[in-house]
Amino acid sequence: MRWSDTIVAPAQAGAAIDIARGLQRRPPARGRRALLALTLLLAPAAVQAQSLACVAPDRTPVPRLERPARGEPVRKPPTTGYLLSMSWSPQHCAGARNPKDARDRLQCSGENGRFGWVLHGLWPEADTPAYPQWCRPAKIVPAPVLRRHMCMTPSAQLLQHEWAKHGTCMSSNPAAYFRAAEILFRAVRFPDMKALSGHVRTAGDVRRAFAKVNRGIDERMIAVATDRGDWLTEVRLCLGPRMRPQACKPFQRGLADARAVRVRPMPGG
Repeated sequence: MRWSDTIVAPAQAGAAIDIARGLQRRPPARGRRALLALTLLLAPAAVQAQSLACVAPDRTPVPRLERPARGEPVRKPPTTGYLLSMSWSPQHCAGARNPKDARDRLQCSGENGRFGWVLHGLWPEADTPAYPQWCRPAKIVPAPVLRRHMCMTPSAQLLQHEWAKHGTCMSSNPAAYFRAAEILFRAVRFPDMKALSGHVRTAGDVRRAFAKVNRGIDERMIAVATDRGDWLTEVRLCLGPRMRPQACKPFQRGLADARAVRVRPMPGG
């Protein structure tokens, strides 16, 4: 089965479902039913777990409200696609000042499991780099919603940020927004990162590795990002307006194929 067929399968789910716009337009019950249908479609797939025995914390941290920084505008252009942005956790944790402080404890201390790929966010996109953002004031995400997704995005504050900056441009319901993000994230298969970390690679190598294990995705649909030291930080999947993978627009693509990329190995791995 192709990757795109696991996201939208008209023969099984009825009309093709535009997840994000459906969250905005359908009454809550219909939106929940649509997401449930997609969940059932994905259930049989052999999905590679990206957290190793993750256990959500007993007490979910309460994030602070997120608002635009001074000078950062509200933008509401038409949404013409999406990015599914995934972060390589070992690189984030390598730069953490104190893996046991409140900000990074869940993700980096090892007390709640070890993380490989985690979800940074699901972002609405436009036809220019001026993507939609901060579309409406955001309240604190309810604790049960945060807890449900802490092993996908292991930071309550990052979950709050993603909802406030990006999710409010896709839905009025944070639970539905994060459920859509979860469905998409769980559909992605990840390459053997231990093999990739053995030598200096290129951005093209990373794209090819992801395309090889995800049928229906080719290298043009994958964006790669590194930090200033050329260490891999993120891989982003470009999606069209109906959540099907599509070729990245020039401003989305990230590093050129020939750029050097180093991959931080999993601790102890």
